[in-house]
Amino acid sequence: MTKPILKMEGITKEFPGVRALNGVDFELYPGEVHALMGENGAGKSTLMKILSGVYSETSGDIYLEGKKVTMKNPIDAQELGITIIHQEFNLFPNLSVAENIFIDRNDSKGKFGKVNWKSINKRAEELIKSIGANIDVKDKVQDLGVHSQQVIEIAKALSLNAKILIMDEPSAALPEDEVQNMFNVIKQLRKNGVAIVYVSHRMKEIFEIADKVTVLRDGKKVSTKLINETTEEELIHSMVGQEVGNLYPDSTHIPSKEVVLSAKDFYITDEDKVSFDLHKGEILGFYGLVGSGIHTLAERLFGLRKGSGAIKVNSNSVMIKNPKIAMMHGIAYLPPDRHRQGLVKELSVRENISITVLRELSEKTLINRKKEEKLTETYIEQLRIKTPSQNQIVNFLSGGNQQKITLAKWLATKPEILIMEEPTRGVDVGAKAEIYRLINSLASEGLSFILISTEMPELIGLSDRILVMNNGKITKEFGKREANQQTLLKVASDSDRVSEV
Repeated sequence: MTKPILKMEGITKEFPGVRALNGVDFELYPGEVHALMGENGAGKSTLMKILSGVYSETSGDIYLEGKKVTMKNPIDAQELGITIIHQEFNLFPNLSVAENIFIDRNDSKGKFGKVNWKSINKRAEELIKSIGANIDVKDKVQDLGVHSQQVIEIAKALSLNAKILIMDEPSAALPEDEVQNMFNVIKQLRKNGVAIVYVSHRMKEIFEIADKVTVLRDGKKVSTKLINETTEEELIHSMVGQEVGNLYPDSTHIPSKEVVLSAKDFYITDEDKVSFDLHKGEILGFYGLVGSGIHTLAERLFGLRKGSGAIKVNSNSVMIKNPKIAMMHGIAYLPPDRHRQGLVKELSVRENISITVLRELSEKTLINRKKEEKLTETYIEQLRIKTPSQNQIVNFLSGGNQQKITLAKWLATKPEILIMEEPTRGVDVGAKAEIYRLINSLASEGLSFILISTEMPELIGLSDRILVMNNGKITKEFGKREANQQTLLKVASDSDRVSEV
């Protein structure tokens, strides 16, 4: 019988005020894709950061190929053949794609220590193409979107020829048509004997790519099973300790005929323009592949990108030149990358939630601490944010709780229109159900949503209407539950569809 390449025994990790892991055991075999699942805060990312040398365990032992090892930092892990793709991007925005992939590699140098740029760029192109993506490796990372940055992280990890590859939510930022390309890469790595830990909340992916699955809950190991010996319902029950019920709530809201936002010939670029209406209490979904224009549209509506053309908000013509103007007119924006755009992770839960409404909480030049604490407690309870206290530094909380805090800070502004990009990216199934119920409840109270998501089940399950974008134009409209995943993907990828709705 094949021996495990990795054994982690009794792994415990404590942070100030939090025990993230409590005596966890984990085994991994060569050529195996082992899924690691659990709610946000269950300990998945912490366990993998210990394995990759980012954290040191408080107690417990790690054995690699039968030998006990100690990793003081990520370099130690890489030298042992362990590489991780983090949820949080670890890229240098001012450097090129190729430079990011090979920045810490001695083999990138030619004679006399000079960098062999031709070789680097060629190898980077080969890696990017192997994932099924199309990115100019000479482009700077800061000029690329979140999808492309995730692709770079995957390519960087694959370039290290690791014995163990840890993939922490690797598909979270990838469109549906690129996920299968990534699976093809994983299957090839598996054939080559690479052991893969696949951390994901997406059930469909787990059952498609994994050989085995381990579930963590509240920092403890609950179970390890072969993927063909379990079901989605069993996994969800193991993760949350109870039945979640229907993931997408029965719609209790009926959008009004009242139009709260109207875009007519609204330019999202110098050449591309769109027209659509958003009604009061409506969840209006947008779907498109990378480069379709949906991300650009969201940033234009919130004033993060300059462009021409006005929109009407409650029948008033408005030029959204910057986020301040957008907020003045009741528009809020939940960005797709909470780490770079949504949070100040070195600040506390209270400080992050209140940061958008400091003027309302201030008396002259001082913040009214009681008002701030009351506001924070309201959203901690409403969104069920798991935190030891309001003063907990956000960086020490799980990804799902960080996402809830990002949402809370925008709800605190009492918006009329909330633009949401990837609202449940990196969020576990239990937290997803809570966020979906909250969105439905807020829509019932009259809040209007523009929902942009690459998770098609999410888009279909929540939206009252779905608009599909292709090449900077709206090409198709679907009513509630009229579309399925195959239809959306076909329309989004059909280059012949260029007429606007």
